[in-house]
Amino acid sequence: MGKYTKRGGDLSGSRQGGSSHPNHTARLMLFATSLIWGFAFVAQRAGMAHVGPFTFNAARNGVAWVVLGALARPLRAVRGGGGVPPEGNAVPGRLKRARAGGVVCGLILFGGSTLQQFGIIHTAVANASFITTLYIVLVPLAGLLLGRRTSPAVFAAVALAAFGLYRMCVPKGFMVSLSRGDLLVLLCAFFFSAHILAIDAFSPRADGVWMSRVQFATAGTLSAVCMILFERPSIGGLLACWWPILYAGVMSSGAGYTLQVLGQRNTPPAVASLILSLESVFGALFGFVFLSETISARGLSGMALMFSATILAQLPASRGKTNAAG
Repeated sequence: MGKYTKRGGDLSGSRQGGSSHPNHTARLMLFATSLIWGFAFVAQRAGMAHVGPFTFNAARNGVAWVVLGALARPLRAVRGGGGVPPEGNAVPGRLKRARAGGVVCGLILFGGSTLQQFGIIHTAVANASFITTLYIVLVPLAGLLLGRRTSPAVFAAVALAAFGLYRMCVPKGFMVSLSRGDLLVLLCAFFFSAHILAIDAFSPRADGVWMSRVQFATAGTLSAVCMILFERPSIGGLLACWWPILYAGVMSSGAGYTLQVLGQRNTPPAVASLILSLESVFGALFGFVFLSETISARGLSGMALMFSATILAQLPASRGKTNAAG
């Protein structure tokens, strides 16, 4: 796999050896991640009834670290070499990059997940999921500051998705009213934007499974320290919310963030952020089904716009594939 260059890199094209062919498996991984994360908002809200935010995050990251460690070898076998360090002298450098990337991503993940967990206490699941996905706008804007090109079609998709997000967040009119919880989740969106860009920087030449384990160890350790300093965790509280912790640890953290790392290896960050933004749609749907939160016709139209934006973001790569084939 060719090195992805920062200066002058294209956020809308493929990263695979100069080919314009989209990696459909990678994008399916990101779509699955958005689905998993959508339901995670329900689990996080349920967990808050029994434990504090730091305790919940320490437990979920600990579970993810253990589960991913147990599944590391099967995951590498399934990847057929994509997540396996290469043989020979390249192994130390690849693992060193995975450790460095894992620490950086873990620090960012700790900040983002902490803000989100505190925010979700004070706002609806639908609001939390929608505001979190504002990274669809922040990622390409940050990319421009880093000197990366983004195709007009991807910018059009980002604008369309942002408008869809607005229609879902704002019941009527033009005024956006943010509660304390909304503001915390808005700050978390900046962290998750940085998380996407950090994964983009480290994952192409790092072992994805090992990098995920390091990020969970980093985020989990920081959460555990804050748990001891600021909360009073109890075994009873942890047992009372066993299923939210297991879901958040096994699925949202273990499976979701690992699929994100592996999926982003072959997906430009602007396109990846658009696919991942569908977590807001799934979050609203699951909030409606499991928490009886309502979805208006305006909200449904916003969801449709976000789905359309995600499809639009794939079109440049699809045309490139057609031209290459011809």
